[in-house]
Amino acid sequence: MEQVVRIAALCAVGALLALVIKRGAPELALLLAVGCTVTVMAALAAPLGEVLLFLEELGEQSGVSRQLFEPVYKTAGIAFVVKLGKELCSDAGEAAMAAAVESAGTICALLVALPLLRKVLELILEFM
Repeated sequence: MEQVVRIAALCAVGALLALVIKRGAPELALLLAVGCTVTVMAALAAPLGEVLLFLEELGEQSGVSRQLFEPVYKTAGIAFVVKLGKELCSDAGEAAMAAAVESAGTICALLVALPLLRKVLELILEFM
């Protein structure tokens, strides 16, 4: 809970500073946004590690193959990166780049999910 409050405060202060800076130097405002984003992601590294360890334990106890969980983890990671990249491009006024980031994320998520989709197809074919 405390970490969320600190992150929200950091982002609010960063956003206010970016508004002030944007008038005189918009490129510096974008750099400030990138800096805040990197700081937040670094602060979330340890909690994310704990979540991943729990999910790994859950997978081991359930007896489900690790290979089936990996695409889910990777797709979630892709979603986080794409969301941040898209928003940073949008903040910079680059809508085309934001759309390219989204498209790349969609293709990468599908690519990562292919082994899982193949396994589902195998299971369906076994039942037929």
